[in-house]
Amino acid sequence: MEEQKQPLLTPANESQNTSISTPDSEDIPPINGFHDFSKQFYAEFKKLWYLAGPATFTSLCQYSLGAITQVFAGHVSTIALAAVSVENSAIAGFSFGLMLGMGSALETLCGQAFGAGQVDMLGIYMQRSWVILNTTALILCFLYIFAGPFLNLIGQTEAISKAAGTFTLWMIPQLFAYAMNFPLAKFLQAQSKMMAMALISVAALALHTLFSWLLMLKMGWGLVGAALVLNSSWWLIVVAQFLYILGGTCGRTWTGFSWKAFQNLWAFVRLSLASAVMLCLEVWYYMALIVFAGYLKNAEVSVGAFSVSINILGWTVMLSLGINAAISVRVSNELGAGHPRSARFSLVVAVVSSFLIGVFVSMALIISRNKYPELFSSDNEVKSLVKDLTPLLSLSIIINNVQPVLSGVAIGAGWQAAVAYVNVGCYYLFGIPLGLVLVYKGDMGIRGIWYGMLSGTVLQTCILFWMVGKTNWNKEAAIAEERIRKWGGQTNFKEIDAEH
Repeated sequence: MEEQKQPLLTPANESQNTSISTPDSEDIPPINGFHDFSKQFYAEFKKLWYLAGPATFTSLCQYSLGAITQVFAGHVSTIALAAVSVENSAIAGFSFGLMLGMGSALETLCGQAFGAGQVDMLGIYMQRSWVILNTTALILCFLYIFAGPFLNLIGQTEAISKAAGTFTLWMIPQLFAYAMNFPLAKFLQAQSKMMAMALISVAALALHTLFSWLLMLKMGWGLVGAALVLNSSWWLIVVAQFLYILGGTCGRTWTGFSWKAFQNLWAFVRLSLASAVMLCLEVWYYMALIVFAGYLKNAEVSVGAFSVSINILGWTVMLSLGINAAISVRVSNELGAGHPRSARFSLVVAVVSSFLIGVFVSMALIISRNKYPELFSSDNEVKSLVKDLTPLLSLSIIINNVQPVLSGVAIGAGWQAAVAYVNVGCYYLFGIPLGLVLVYKGDMGIRGIWYGMLSGTVLQTCILFWMVGKTNWNKEAAIAEERIRKWGGQTNFKEIDAEH
């Protein structure tokens, strides 16, 4: 149904009848019938996967840097493997999630500014994010410096705590690489420069693999070599992306360093923290459930089977993160350009695409449920439990393929703070308590934890669907306009740089 062109947003000093923005004439036309739907679906599908394909590949490559270091550490010594594993999961994993979440604020701001033609502001936004994330990195240095005592405090052995603490201290350069990388990535992502990011990441991964083998095994540098190569690989990505920007490929989006980067910092901090809380609450949810699995009867088998299942779910989430990034760009660009119907339709295409992918992966797991557990464990009890959990895993994959799309829409529209509250309620006030009740009162074991986890995710997905369904997309386009005007000067939707 065609949306009426009506006043969308009025500032405090103007009357309620003053129109600031209406849907742009370049917005997609109203869809009437299956032919229109299929035509627009195909066009949007191409736009979406032009972004999602390279974004997914980039995520997989960067995710693999730490995993490859961990593999080579296993060939150095058992204590080296433990040190790298603990640092990757407990320290770097926490920092990665926090920095990625804070950097996601740029998905809203850069995406909407680019769509609106305010390309000069993208470089300013990126520099503001650098200021905030590097300040955060300075604070996190205390965690890195005192990682050894901290790990000992939470129950790690003296030997592992000492080795992991030393390795973590050597990994401080990676922390600052995170602070530089995520704003760079969101800056490029907002302009659909996904392929450049993918090529840089795959080159870094290839060099990382070669030099990890050379320094850690061939030259016998062990953990010192691991730290040197891992730090260098992340900084290679940062430097290569920045050189790509300096090469002039991004046009007026980068005009050099500016003191404007230190303006409106508090507004940036609030949006960055909301983005970080929104993302971290989701990541910590699954980590908490694995911890709770360790308190069950026959905990070794329960944790093993649950970890295998969550590992599989994690790899499918990597695919979803690519779609998450793509839909965030599409929604923020279209809202910034004043195209509310295009923003809404891109959501429809992304949800349908993600749902079908989830169904395909789930069917593949169900068909191979007698075989795939052997890839992860040789323990018959673990394999049997993984097989029994496959239907729940399959259902979780379908739901978790749709949920990141809705989260991406939230980021693109700037709803991070609202979704953070939703996550707290659905995950921590409903999902986890329900899981614990089912475990200890219902005696349902690992399935009880999973039912609780799934219930929290289903509730969150339903609420996000409700939020999207109730959304006035015309109003969201006007809010994007007001945000750009407030933070980036006067908005002019028509003056979009020709080279973009």
